[in-house]
This record gives sequence, structure tokens and C-alpha cells, in this order.
Amino acid sequence: MPFQQGLLATPVPVHARHLFFALQSPEALPAVLDTLLPHVDGRSLILGIGAPLVKALGRDIPGLRAFPQLDAAVENPSTQHALWLWLRSDERGDLVLQAQALEQMLAPALRLADSVDGFLHRGGLDLTGYEDGTENPSDDDAVHAAILANGQPGMDGSSFAAFQLWKHDLSYFKALPQADQDNIIGRRLSDNEELDDAPASAHVKRTAQESYAPEAFMVRRSVSWADHRGAGLAFVALGRSFEAFEAQLRRMSGLEDGVTDALYRFSRPLTGGYYWCPPMGEGSLDLRALLQA
Repeated sequence: MPFQQGLLATPVPVHARHLFFALQSPEALPAVLDTLLPHVDGRSLILGIGAPLVKALGRDIPGLRAFPQLDAAVENPSTQHALWLWLRSDERGDLVLQAQALEQMLAPALRLADSVDGFLHRGGLDLTGYEDGTENPSDDDAVHAAILANGQPGMDGSSFAAFQLWKHDLSYFKALPQADQDNIIGRRLSDNEELDDAPASAHVKRTAQESYAPEAFMVRRSVSWADHRGAGLAFVALGRSFEAFEAQLRRMSGLEDGVTDALYRFSRPLTGGYYWCPPMGEGSLDLRALLQA
């Protein structure tokens, strides 16, 4: 299936840079996109398109919408941008140079609004020390969960990505007794085993993918981050639609049964965006669904 292979490639590269662009000159969009396309290989550079860009082109991508504004006791900010570029490499310096070149390339149509540097911590651990993505689908199950297969030209092979930048209060979390930390996550730090007697608020219980109706399977491709804002988890969730992610976010936020995910005790999202990751064609992105009338 012709999807952007980097979405599901393992292992995740050691370094990542997430670039988020705001729309500046809609008239310049078609020319800028034509210039950008040859640089997007779907592996080291992944592209995601937000609803503002689609609207500016007068098009509609079925299933794409802006990040939701939930009426919940906890805040999940919507910071929807027009374009998301996900750069990945084992060399951080390469990402710095590539990001500068891309920023210049996309002007004047798009303006860089935010940038997040991510990194793989100890092979995939969150900065809390707990393993991230333990229940991730793999192989064919990952493709089934994350990649759209509807036979529609220009949509078949695409994926819908949710991005949130979670900021951890690591000083607070690390000061908690080990049992409290384990109960927040729902797993033992020592062996990553799920706790049978974890409280209902434990993150693992809130997000158990098979506990939803329908089941809410998605593929997570998150890495750690740290900059002047703090540190935490750059969370990426991939699905055939946004339904699985949104179901989990609503339950985490207490909108399903009144129980808020214990994760919010020490962490909070700073950003939130939804993006459509187009399929690959023959050597380049397939943007028929976006550009053809």
C-alpha cells in the first residue's frame, strides 16, 4: 500500500524535528507545494496537512477536521496549524539545516509558527522512565489501524495524525512514592507489567484500546522533547480516522464516565492538532485529493 513509509517504520529515528506552519499567502500555495513535493520522501520527511490549508485551496478531505474543543474539566488546547512537517534523522545537525531550508522554501505561502525538537530516550522510554507505546499494534495490525484502505484514488494509503505536546512536571512526579507513580501509569516501573489492581484513573486503564466500542486501536509514534517551555512527550497518534484518538481523549478527559486520567496530575498538553498524511504515488506524494478539481 502506497503510504508514507516513515509513519510506521521501526525503530523510530533518534532525533526528530516537528515543524508547524501557519497560512500566510493562500495565492502562493500551489507554487510552494509544487516546490516542496520533491523533497518529501515519506521516510525522513513526512508531511501532514491541516484543515486550514485544505480550506484555503477550496477543497475537502473526507474525515479531516480541526482539533476539537472539548468541554472538560481538564484543558486540551487546540493549536491547529495549516501544515506539519515531521523531520527524522540519526543526526541532529542534519535536521537543523533541513529545517532552515524548508522554512525558506515555504515562504511566502506559509510561516513557521512552532518547532519542536524530539529525541529517543533510552530506546523509547518516556522521561518519567516508563515505557511508551507498550500496546502499539505492529506489522499488519499497525497498517490496519493507521492506514486508510478505502480504494479511493488519492485517499487510499493516507493516514490521519493527531499531535499533542505534553509538558511533564517531572519534579512533582519523581517526588511521589514509587507506588503512586505506578498507579498513575497503571504499570510497574520495575518490569513494565500492568497492575491488576490499578485505580480506574490509571492511564493504562483509561486508554486500553480494546475496552472501547468499537475498539480504539491506533499507532503511537511519540518521542521525548525538551526546550525553553519545559520537557515531556511529543505525542503522535496515527489512525484510519480520528475516531479512536478522539474516543480516548474524551475518556481521558473524564467526559465518558467522570473519571479523569491520572496523567493530568503531572502532565498537561500545550498543543493539539489534526493532520492528514497523504499517500505516496510513484516516487512522490499523491496529492490528487487536494489539488485536482
